Amino acid sequence: MALTPLPEDWTRALCVAAHPDDLEYGTASAVHRWTSQGRHVSYLLVTRGEAGIDGLTPDECGPLRAAEEVEGASRVGVTQVDFLDEVDGAVVYSLDLRRQLARVMRRVKPDLVVTGHFGLAWGPGPGGPANQADHRAVGLATLDAARDAGNRWIFPDLLDEGLEPHHVRWVAVVGTPTPSHSVVIDEADLEAGIASLEAHGRYLAGLSTPTDVRAFLTRTAEDGGPAADSRYAVLVELFDT
Repeated sequence: MALTPLPEDWTRALCVAAHPDDLEYGTASAVHRWTSQGRHVSYLLVTRGEAGIDGLTPDECGPLRAAEEVEGASRVGVTQVDFLDEVDGAVVYSLDLRRQLARVMRRVKPDLVVTGHFGLAWGPGPGGPANQADHRAVGLATLDAARDAGNRWIFPDLLDEGLEPHHVRWVAVVGTPTPSHSVVIDEADLEAGIASLEAHGRYLAGLSTPTDVRAFLTRTAEDGGPAADSRYAVLVELFDT
């Protein structure tokens, strides 16, 4: 049975991730679909990924990876990319992180917030490859901050900054083993998503295991297709807020 299509009666989305390149492993293809439809999508990266390349110091790596993220975002029609500058590898779930995320949500005013899987492991069953600590902290904080953004009595100091509450309608989690909704993408969306990940050239070159970007993203999109009665799809778990 096909999953329910993701609602499309919205105009603004905010995509939140822990590191540069996180959004490029599938989400970017859906982003290209949305920007091609004239929707406004912005990115928020909690870190600059400065601990992500073994052969580069954080001072060298952070600016490089941030630049790759800006370039990758541009390839799917995103021109607004912001960074919170938390420490890569040391992000913790906290009230302060929720406050920072809620601040951006009140400023950007998204209808839809998109983030990554924040469970303990990847894969459909128990066990599997462990999820990274920053992913878990950022994903859960994003889900909670989406509700915080609409409550004036949570983080009232944001009111002093002139940021009135904003109601986020949905949070979509990509990469979850329990998807509830689908985003159909086409060949052009997939190609744009591939180009977006390929923009992270220095990062990809530094991985201990080489990644065939085209093969990986094509297989992921094809794996999602049957749940949407289409050739390609991005699957998400959708939460009302």
